Amino acid sequence: MRFSTCVIVAAVLGLAAGPSEATSQDLADFDYENLSLRGFGFEWGYSYPSRVERTESYGLRIDLGYLGPGLRIVPSVTYWKAPFQAVEIEELEEQVASLVQAQSGGPAPTVDLGTIEWSDVAVAVDAQVMWSIPFNFLSFVGLGVGAHVMNGSGVAINGTFIEDLLDSVTAGFNLHAGLEYPVSDRFRLNGQGRHEVLGDLQYFQMRFGAQIMIGANAPGEVRN
Repeated sequence: MRFSTCVIVAAVLGLAAGPSEATSQDLADFDYENLSLRGFGFEWGYSYPSRVERTESYGLRIDLGYLGPGLRIVPSVTYWKAPFQAVEIEELEEQVASLVQAQSGGPAPTVDLGTIEWSDVAVAVDAQVMWSIPFNFLSFVGLGVGAHVMNGSGVAINGTFIEDLLDSVTAGFNLHAGLEYPVSDRFRLNGQGRHEVLGDLQYFQMRFGAQIMIGANAPGEVRN
């Protein structure tokens, strides 16, 4: 996970430092009036979180076109759900047992929380620097911000303070890089790697998807 994150960070910093049409823009080049719905796509992914088990993710993204030369804006909604890692459950059981012992003054009880699951509904907006590369591929690196609606659930914790602690709305940010391939003017395939950071949870994620274009392609996006 750390190696993948370093690759994405290096790509972002390298692009920012290198001379290109996408990065040599004046502030006047940016105009929100250029944003419009150009397409939408569906994504499937696989997440590698720091506290829960590896799991699949599902998402919807919207292509709003370009805020300025080479700078695309892409909102998205993504969902995943996974059980906590065993070590996390054991640590939580020990904390609950210690709390009960401190309150009651007796011996520490045996606490069995069973399976606890955590889900995330993430609503994000990504800013992606785009450029074309050989063989009709489009490449991008970007940054994004989002809101993560986290929900904890489990037979033993439902309706307890533990569930309340796991339920939250948390701000987060991400670094990402990927490729797109325009199969036609109206259909694209894409893939990307992302590193998400929110509160005390981080995860690397691979996403693959297909996008249907309903608006015009920008110069440089069409197939040669």
